[in-house]
Amino acid sequence: MNAPITQPLGPVFLDVVGQALDDEDRRRLSHPLVGGVILFARNYRSPEQLRELTGEIRALRDPRLLIAVDHEGGRVQRFRSGYSLLPPMAALGQLWERDAKAARDTARAVGQVIAAELSASGVDFSFTPVLDLAYGSSAVIGDRAFHRDPQVVAELAGAVIEGLAARGVCGVGKHFPGHGFASEDSHVAIPVDRRSLRAIEAQDLMPYRLLIPRGLAAVMPAHVIYPAVDPMPAGFSARWLRDILRGELRFDGVIFSDDLSMEGAAVAGNVVARASAALGAGCDMVLLCNRPQAADELLNGLWWNRSPLFSARMATLYGRASNAQLADLRTDPEWLGATASIARYLTA
Repeated sequence: MNAPITQPLGPVFLDVVGQALDDEDRRRLSHPLVGGVILFARNYRSPEQLRELTGEIRALRDPRLLIAVDHEGGRVQRFRSGYSLLPPMAALGQLWERDAKAARDTARAVGQVIAAELSASGVDFSFTPVLDLAYGSSAVIGDRAFHRDPQVVAELAGAVIEGLAARGVCGVGKHFPGHGFASEDSHVAIPVDRRSLRAIEAQDLMPYRLLIPRGLAAVMPAHVIYPAVDPMPAGFSARWLRDILRGELRFDGVIFSDDLSMEGAAVAGNVVARASAALGAGCDMVLLCNRPQAADELLNGLWWNRSPLFSARMATLYGRASNAQLADLRTDPEWLGATASIARYLTA
């Protein structure tokens, strides 16, 4: 194996094509603008194969690339066979209505299981938890949301984050300031939420307001337009990211864009314009998924000025080093207790 390339992380998160790196993957991931990799279900066959893939990604660069996945539970869980099957987070909200303490304890167990299993596979973190409110109007959010009550969302999401942190993994709150009210799916449309800033502050921002002081490490804004606040989607809006999230809410962690290949990002122009707009508005990292040719266009055309805070913020996202294999967790008392707690109250 070749010695790793020594160069600092860049601001672009890319995906890879298959279950092992090919030459094109290696070329892209070696580019100085790249800082991490997001994995999908197509990248997974078995725990052993995943460990090999993440090992190869980690060996490419020094400092090594960050590795992430969307691993929430329910319908958004990329790795399944060999992993604990987790329920949608709405199940925790339903449990809250019956037994708040059990819901909180089980939410923490969910975080522990996610973190333990991802760490054992060489993955640094998951883009979770969802902090959107369950208004019932957004099908793409749906049962991914914990609850309609923002205080309940903050309690349960906070417990998930505590469970993640107990195994050395950070949480990423999404989709700021809230995707639950808009009915359109930002993967295929440009959602619009016409409420006033006051209405959004009173409801959707409350989980962020409560969790940021508790150490929320990262945030992903929504590809949703809130025209009463800004004509651009939140992920391209300095008003939302710099003034409100950084300024009013005093968030000092990492801001990720949502996937720039989504239709909700189309208002910002081509892929280079989208990335430039997101970074200019205040994002630290931009994601581009499922479009290899667009990834080349982005890496060839993006100009980026490294901020003094960038490297320090990225360093907070690395997961705790683990030599354990996924199979080793079967004798881990904490993992066994967490999975038993989930099984006791929830059906996956």
